[in-house]
Amino acid sequence: MPQVKPMRADARRNYERLLKAAAAAFAEHGENASLDDIAKRAGVGSGTLYRHFPTRQALLEAAYVDRIEAIAARADEIAKELPPGEALVEWLHELCVGTVQVRGLKALLGSAVTDGSSAAVTACGTSMKGAAARLVEAAQHEGSLRADVEPVEILRLAHGVATASELADGQGTHIRRYLSLLTEGLRP
Repeated sequence: MPQVKPMRADARRNYERLLKAAAAAFAEHGENASLDDIAKRAGVGSGTLYRHFPTRQALLEAAYVDRIEAIAARADEIAKELPPGEALVEWLHELCVGTVQVRGLKALLGSAVTDGSSAAVTACGTSMKGAAARLVEAAQHEGSLRADVEPVEILRLAHGVATASELADGQGTHIRRYLSLLTEGLRP
C-alpha cells in the first residue's frame, strides 16, 4: 500500500482557505456556486482548487463533512433518548431541517442516495446510510415501521420532504407536518 505524503504547509493553507471560501459561497448561492469565485475568494487559482477537489461534489462534501457527520451522530444520540419509531421520526426531522437551513446539504443527501452514482459511496453517503440503517432496523424490530422499508428509501423520502417544505415556504416550517403524513404510510 503506497504511503500518502503529508501536505506541504502552503498546500494545507490553500486547502483550508478553499474550504472556508466554499462554505461561504455555498451558503450564499447553494450547491451551484461558481467554482472560479470560490478560488478567487480563497486567493488561489482554479488549478489549485481542482488539484484539491477534482469535482464540485468533492468540494461540497469536504466543505460539509463535519456537518454531515454531526447529523449522522445525532441518530445514535436520539436513539438513546426515544423509542425507536419516535427516534427515527425525530432524526428525519433534524435531517430535513439541516438540509433546508444549510444550502448544499440537500444536494449532498440527494447524491448520496442516488443509485448508480459514484457519490453514493462517499464518506457523507456512508455515514448517512449507516445512521438511517441503525434507526430503521430498530424501528422495524420494535414493530413501528413496515418490514419492507429500506434505509435508503427513508433518506430519499427525507430529501423529498425537505424539498416539499422548501417549495411551500422556503423556511422548512412544514417539515413536521410532511413527516407526519409520510410516516403514517410507513407504519405496519
